[in-house]
Amino acid sequence: MCGIIGIFNHKDAKKLAKKGLSKILYRGKDSNGLFSSENCCIGHCLHSVVNFVEQPFKGKGVLIVNCELYNWEELNDKYKFKARNDSELLFMLLEKKGVSKIKEILDELDGVYSFCYWIDDKVYVARDIIGVKPLWFSKYEHLGFASEKKALKEIGMFDAEELNPRKILVYDVKKNKVEFIERDFLKITPELKCKYEKIKKELTGLVVNSISKRIPDQKFGILFSGGIDSGLIAHACKELGVDFTCYTAALKEKGMGEAEDMVYAKKVADKLGFRLKTKTISLKETEKYLKKVVPLIEDSNVVKVGVGLTFYVACEMAKKDGIKVIFSGLGSEELFAGYERHRKSDLINKECLSGVIKIYERDLYRDDVIAMANNLELRLPFLDKKLTSYALKIPAKYKIKDGLTKVVLRDVAVGLGYDKEFASRRKKAAQYGSKFDRAIAKLAKRKGFNLKSEYLRTFYPEVNLKLGVLFSSGKDSCYAMHVMKRQNYEISCLITLKSKNKDSYMFHTPAIELAEVQAKAMELPIIEQETAGVKEKELADLKKALAAAKKEHKIEGVVTGALFSKYQRERIEKVADSLGLKIFSPLWHMDQETELKSLVREGFDVIISSIAGYGMETKDIGKRIDDKMISKLRRLKDKIGFNVAGEGGEFESFVLDGPMFKKRLEIVDSQRAIENECTGRMLIKKIKLVDKK
Repeated sequence: MCGIIGIFNHKDAKKLAKKGLSKILYRGKDSNGLFSSENCCIGHCLHSVVNFVEQPFKGKGVLIVNCELYNWEELNDKYKFKARNDSELLFMLLEKKGVSKIKEILDELDGVYSFCYWIDDKVYVARDIIGVKPLWFSKYEHLGFASEKKALKEIGMFDAEELNPRKILVYDVKKNKVEFIERDFLKITPELKCKYEKIKKELTGLVVNSISKRIPDQKFGILFSGGIDSGLIAHACKELGVDFTCYTAALKEKGMGEAEDMVYAKKVADKLGFRLKTKTISLKETEKYLKKVVPLIEDSNVVKVGVGLTFYVACEMAKKDGIKVIFSGLGSEELFAGYERHRKSDLINKECLSGVIKIYERDLYRDDVIAMANNLELRLPFLDKKLTSYALKIPAKYKIKDGLTKVVLRDVAVGLGYDKEFASRRKKAAQYGSKFDRAIAKLAKRKGFNLKSEYLRTFYPEVNLKLGVLFSSGKDSCYAMHVMKRQNYEISCLITLKSKNKDSYMFHTPAIELAEVQAKAMELPIIEQETAGVKEKELADLKKALAAAKKEHKIEGVVTGALFSKYQRERIEKVADSLGLKIFSPLWHMDQETELKSLVREGFDVIISSIAGYGMETKDIGKRIDDKMISKLRRLKDKIGFNVAGEGGEFESFVLDGPMFKKRLEIVDSQRAIENECTGRMLIKKIKLVDKK
């Protein structure tokens, strides 16, 4: 792994490239180099694993690349090149085939990469399709890109955004203009139709091949928790007879017991004969590590930090041992349905695909920068392109059975000789299994913070990302916004679609005309987009609204209040992804009663604005959602299967006040429009803003 940077159309391009590169030189300590021409400069720092070949490469064009290509020798023979390593092979391919064939070239590559190829007045910037190798860019007056966001911020490019792996950035130097080439992504269809035994056999071959081709010539490490993912990798490596060490890190504090991952890691390693090194740190030491980890990953998200702590301490041990390559089981949960959200979904493979699409923004950048800060190259066997493509097409019934997740992968492990007891273990997420989440909670409390996220922000005071909220005036979008704000994300604007079709498949319609008043109450700008509400065609209007929010308010992501509506979330994700925006659905598959209780507990004032379901009564229109109303809704659930949060359209809500409101809303004049005994809505004729006590 290496670091790359580029600055185009800036009078101080070379100076800025050098300064930005200095911020990430830990990514490559073996050598570094620059290439400049007029007001443009690119730079590279090298972390050499396969031969020592300095960059940039120069020919018809110039290339800088951060890559690990596992079929480079095969391609070297195929094209009769004399490349000395994978980086040089990619350069020769680009030089031979030309940029008109860039998608074809990338399809040939088996591995992970991020690169810039600069030829004549065109610059091509791309990364591997899943996004294992990081790449950020900024385009305001000038173009800048780098392996890490902090390198661009160091030189004043504060509007950097992560390049969507499904896009190739093309920059015209003369016109100072950016365009994108769309790339095809992996699919969940056609689903595999062969028998289970054949699927298991083919998957076994893909897993073993993916692990074996990533094994370096020298000793290496495995991030180890005693779970099925790291355990399978370690078992396969042992069977292949290679030299490796497993590394496990966790919290150890008096009165808090031993971390589950540490217990199982020792147990598995001892029984199966893996070399294991462990390290435990105290609460006091945890705070010292937080000072390193949080600024390093440029994120104060509680989950990311909790996982990052475990990862950092383990990588630190590997670095001291002289390790240069470390394996991780990341990606298995997404492919084989390992999360709670998969268990709750009735479209499991769609949920798997959604996770793979978003894994670059959620996990990959964090893990890459932590590994690189410890001079390690991170290798991820489960995110192999062929393995991922195959796993996404495995029928869901082979992934989850009788509540047990990742069934087919567990069977593959047992088939390879892995211990059946360990293969069936239900593992906790890393931040819980290591007890680092509890450590953060305890430290936050000691420092006087109510929320873990508030405490973590003391180590990285900047907001994580700028977000726009798809705002409906109801409880779900308001609460989702509150959750993201609480996690140190900046809410830059509200985005509201005003549908002329009251039965829109996508958008909330009751009281939507009052979203603007709510925006004033929260002192937030709002983008309002009208739509005819025609099924599917309304997505074009959604795209217009999101594009406007990105242009006017520089948003980097979108928040949705989706709870269970796959129809809405799927389409929003697709539109946002096409614009390079990240997606956040913090309420997804949240227990509906839990959501309502949280709203009450956290000070939201919400009324029922319309009803359209058996069990609701016209007298409920305008009533507040409080403990008494929640009890009624729960009784309806028990009696007739009612959706407690109104997810089936049984009722809609309107928010009068909440933690983000600077002023509260007061209804001055309203009337009820009744259709029948269980259908009707509140028509708010006049509303005003009132100072909060």
